[in-house]
Amino acid sequence: MSTDVSPPAPSVLARPKAPAVPARSGPTADAVPPTSAASTAAVPAPRAAAQPLASPAARFRRLRRLRAVLLTGLTKSLAIALLLGLWEIAPRLELVDPTFLPPFSEVVVAWTGLLGNGQLVANTQASLTRSLSGFGLSVLIGVPLGLLIGWYKPVANLLSPLLELFRNTAALALLPVFVLILGIGETSKISIVLYACIWPVLLNTISAVRTVDPTLLRLARSLNLSPLRLFQKVILPASVPTVFTGIRLAGAVSILVLVAAEMVGAKAGLGYLINASQYNFAIPEMYAGIVTISLIGVAFNQLLVGLERRFTAWRAPVNG
Repeated sequence: MSTDVSPPAPSVLARPKAPAVPARSGPTADAVPPTSAASTAAVPAPRAAAQPLASPAARFRRLRRLRAVLLTGLTKSLAIALLLGLWEIAPRLELVDPTFLPPFSEVVVAWTGLLGNGQLVANTQASLTRSLSGFGLSVLIGVPLGLLIGWYKPVANLLSPLLELFRNTAALALLPVFVLILGIGETSKISIVLYACIWPVLLNTISAVRTVDPTLLRLARSLNLSPLRLFQKVILPASVPTVFTGIRLAGAVSILVLVAAEMVGAKAGLGYLINASQYNFAIPEMYAGIVTISLIGVAFNQLLVGLERRFTAWRAPVNG
């Protein structure tokens, strides 16, 4: 029987328990308690990174670009300002007969009057509806047909004689034919605009496909691209600038041909307004209609230039 007596275990002092904190209910139950205002103030807020100042060379380049833009704008506006000034001065000095060429200020007054009585808006709307309809149809028909003729030689051999026959026939020479067949309504006017606009679009699209860089074609064929992929990845992107050239030409033709067509048989439109003003000897109103056509043409061309820049951003900038 063992007589070893183990020493008694040291007594452990019990620590006082912290008072229980009641649990919080709601979405902030697990949130960390906010620090005190004193501790927050002790920690300095991180300072924002200092913005580097533009170097003198960068500021000089920026000023140079701004000066170039202003100089270009002034140069482009100078010729128009000189023309308008000459238009205003020549009739007042009686260098020309003011009866047949009134000063530009009188034309502006007549233009404001036509705008106020609603004639200008109604006639402009009629002309734009016809012009944009014919122009849009010419693009929808001319671009796919031009791509087809330029890419597939059998189709080109089939349609080339017809193209050579009709493209050398002036649109205005066929205006009586369109009126006889389609009447004097909207259909004949839209059709004559379509006929006049389709040739620039069609011929430029054919030329664009046929003049693609041969080096690009050889590189694409070396990658074993299928004809469809070759057409999609090489032919179409390379053709866009020339196609847009034809579209811009068609945009100008659509307005010119329509005005001539409206002078023959129409009851509304800018061509009708010009013709009626001439018959009534309202010369300032006649020039107001001519100025309106010019403004529409410039705006339409700038719109097409913007679209061309958008679709050909990978090429050199397009000069408007």
